This record gives sequence, structure tokens and C-alpha cells, in this order.
Amino acid sequence: MSIEVGSKLQGKVTGITNFGAFVELEKGKTGLVHISEVADNYVKDINDHLSVGDTVEVKVINVEKDGKIGLSIKKAKERPVRQKNVKERQESFESKMSRFLKDSEDRLASLKKHTESKRGGRGAKRG
Repeated sequence: MSIEVGSKLQGKVTGITNFGAFVELEKGKTGLVHISEVADNYVKDINDHLSVGDTVEVKVINVEKDGKIGLSIKKAKERPVRQKNVKERQESFESKMSRFLKDSEDRLASLKKHTESKRGGRGAKRG
């Protein structure tokens, strides 16, 4: 398999720096996994996620003209495609709008009721 953008490959971590990890690919080629491409969440210390000698699956995200290869571990992982709830998909725009308007009117009425009673306006209860 050739090293081209979009291909997924197995590699071995050969070095770790504060900005990423070097991964040896097939035919002795080496690419860099930037620290931002290691995991889906924020990575403060790359050593918490990788060690020299680890075998990782990477996706090639770019190949520079000078031969530098950009890799990503997080993009190599298969993620299930999120599908919208069936109810959400079938609800028409008009029904969404009427539900929104009803919710808004209820909230406004509740807000008015609470603010008028607090400042002693016309609607305040006298006791």
C-alpha cells in the first residue's frame, strides 16, 4: 500500500517530542502525528497517550513536496455516524415553530408573573 492522503496504515512510534510523535511507516518512511491529532480530547502531555515502541493505526492527512508526512491517530479511528432521532426527522417546520411559540409564551407569562409580584406592579397581590 502506498503512502497517500487518506490511506490508513500501521506504524510504530519511534520518537516523542513535546509537539507530537514520530511514527515509522512502511519502507522506512517516517511521519509526524501532531499532538492535536493524537486524541479527540485535549492532550496536555503526549506521554499519557503514547510511548516509544507502541504500534498505532494512523491516517495520512498530508504529504508535503519535501517528503514530510502528516499523520493522525484520531482520524484513523472509525466513528459511528450519528443519526438524528426518527421523531426529529419527521417533525415538520410548522410543528416545530408552533411548539417553540407555545414554549416561549409560557416562559414569558411565567417571567411576567414573577417580576410583577416582586416589584409591586399592578398585578401584585395585596395582603
